[in-house]
Amino acid sequence: MKRINQIEPWIGEEEKRAMMEYLDSGGWLTEFKKTREFEQLIADYVGSRYASVVNNGTMSLIIALMALGIGKEDEVIVPDYTMIASANAVVLAGAKPILVDIDPSNLCLDLGLATEAITPETRAIMFVSINGRCPDMDKVVALASKYNLYLIEDAAQSLGSRYKGKHLGTFGKIGSFSFSFPKIVTTGQGGALVTDDEELFSRVSKIKDFGRPKAGLDYHETMGLNSKFTDLQAVIGIEQMKKLDWRVKRKKEIYTLYRDQLQHIEQIELTDTNLEDCAPWFIDILVNEAETRNNLARFLNEKDIGTRPFYPAIHTQPPYSYINGDFRNSESVSQRGLWLPSSSFLTNEDIERICDCIRNYFRNN
Repeated sequence: MKRINQIEPWIGEEEKRAMMEYLDSGGWLTEFKKTREFEQLIADYVGSRYASVVNNGTMSLIIALMALGIGKEDEVIVPDYTMIASANAVVLAGAKPILVDIDPSNLCLDLGLATEAITPETRAIMFVSINGRCPDMDKVVALASKYNLYLIEDAAQSLGSRYKGKHLGTFGKIGSFSFSFPKIVTTGQGGALVTDDEELFSRVSKIKDFGRPKAGLDYHETMGLNSKFTDLQAVIGIEQMKKLDWRVKRKKEIYTLYRDQLQHIEQIELTDTNLEDCAPWFIDILVNEAETRNNLARFLNEKDIGTRPFYPAIHTQPPYSYINGDFRNSESVSQRGLWLPSSSFLTNEDIERICDCIRNYFRNN
């Protein structure tokens, strides 16, 4: 019986053909016309005026902070439950992450606690739409506006997800996406920044290219990085974008199949997910206890079914162990959460096999 991995990238014949055509055409691999085409596809899909692609999602967040002028002595509110890159970007930009607990109903930033965490040094809220979910985004925008804060959206897991028809990542001053290998669209590594602000887009473009206003011109207007994309990646990304609508539809179907088969297991909790708007990146479940989560993962691995535990709460990680506070929800979620196999190409039969194994585990334990 085949092994079902927790996630795999889906690169098909279309990507292979496009890559060979590009290489045969004499393309120079570096960022050029194909990158601009990929950026336009992203901007059009999410509904933003501008998109700029960079070498990875973490770097996109760092560049967003730099472009907004956020750095030393500034504070940025970050959820305690997220991929550590969200907090790391703040530190690497020279600012201070202020960790805030999450709302267990959606696994995103608790807006009430975020309000309490605002100080005169707070410059921005980094809102992370975990697994394509979000709270009332009008309230998120209103909170940032009320305190004159930048809203930076870390929408790394949210390509294809919306709130009231508006794509996540486009509610704030700037939004970030990721194209690492587990994502619904992948270029191996990669990230994108989207904004409607022309001046902000110009600053992003300069920062990612050594601070110079034009490629190949060795005059530098600002401090910058070398975070450019490549046409080689863009060729793959273009073909991936052509498949995005189908993948969004399939992700929702996969989530529905899992939900229907697992919702009556009393030891499992499913986070409320509005599939009209949300395209879940991973299929996530919460098990009643940490020990049960770990035992279930081992059992499934023995059955050749891969899983992955949730991210640890950021304050429990060694680089952030100096941060104290009440993070009861992020701690609970991180200890009990498990990501099940989530590749877009999973068959219905694969999902039936996975759910059968989960039911058998709880039936016998």
